[in-house]
Amino acid sequence: MLRYLYVLTLFCMANIRGGRLVLGLYALDLGASPVMVGLLAATFSAMPALLAWQVGKWADRFGARAPLLLGAIGCSTGIAVPFFFHTMTALFIAAVLNGIAFALFNVTQQNAVGMISVPEERTKNFANFTLMMSLGNFVGPLVAGFSIDHSGLARACLYVAALGFIPALMLIAGGKALPAGSGQKPKAGGGIMVLLRDRTMVKILLVGSVVMAGVDVFAFYVPIYTHGLALSASTIGIILSCFSAAAFTSRACLSWFMERAPVEVVLRRSFFLAAASFVLIPFFQNAAMLSALSFLYGFGLCVGQPITMMLSFSNSADGRSGEVMGVRASANHLTRVVAPVVFGSIGSVAGLISVFIVGGAMLASGGLLIRPGAFGNRRDK
Repeated sequence: MLRYLYVLTLFCMANIRGGRLVLGLYALDLGASPVMVGLLAATFSAMPALLAWQVGKWADRFGARAPLLLGAIGCSTGIAVPFFFHTMTALFIAAVLNGIAFALFNVTQQNAVGMISVPEERTKNFANFTLMMSLGNFVGPLVAGFSIDHSGLARACLYVAALGFIPALMLIAGGKALPAGSGQKPKAGGGIMVLLRDRTMVKILLVGSVVMAGVDVFAFYVPIYTHGLALSASTIGIILSCFSAAAFTSRACLSWFMERAPVEVVLRRSFFLAAASFVLIPFFQNAAMLSALSFLYGFGLCVGQPITMMLSFSNSADGRSGEVMGVRASANHLTRVVAPVVFGSIGSVAGLISVFIVGGAMLASGGLLIRPGAFGNRRDK
């Protein structure tokens, strides 16, 4: 069943990441400013920020199949909208629909992986899950970039949307074997305020939010920078795919890292590597160097996601794991709503290079804040 979930992840993430590249370049082609691109990124994340906690509660109660099927269909529906309507309004509608779909898919998928896993294999399984996310993130921009170059932006929307029908068919055919829900409402007591009084959980949420901010700033402002260098869409896709290839590589090594250093040390080093790589990007215009920096940035930043998934699930109360994963996703996406707008405003006022300097400083500060023992003694259930 884990392999089945991993394949679902591959195609859904290819659909999502490819769609985000198409939407971003489509907006630039329509003459959107950096602030408008930032608002588009924020719109994509607004629905997960609002809905992820509730989606987690639904997953606890109703199981995994229905939310995942709705998510897969929603991903395809959202990215297809700009094929029919070539306006900024259509792009924002696509971002909203994809955001809703992503909330349904992402929280439910993460919770399902945790439920299927035995405690001693949870770190490995979450790492493998994020490996498939990375592979999907690698495939998506490549499909999107070459589709744009060969068929134009509008048709590229259809090609990327087609990726989402594969997991939908898989869920119709075999989704009944996924974890079922309790069928009952959560018991009284607990909830988001109780969760936020847990200092360890708050630290986990903050680390995850910084990671997500770093991912989004890269995903939306590296295309703006490289577009300004007059690089082709396929070249931009390759640069972004190097980030995903690095994420795949670092996550493949995660178990090895965790066996040799405490979780705080692994995270601290990853933040510093990402910060240094991000600051260097605007000092290079060569596609090969930008690809290399993209790889280093992804290698450093992307170990944070599986680690925070594992820590969140392992610190959840019985019967509330979906809710905890939903709170984590809501916090991450709240950051994804705010960060693109903030960085877009910085870029418009102080120039695009300031986005990379401030982003690097944010990541370095995150590394400095991670002290030994910050996450206490993790419990496995």
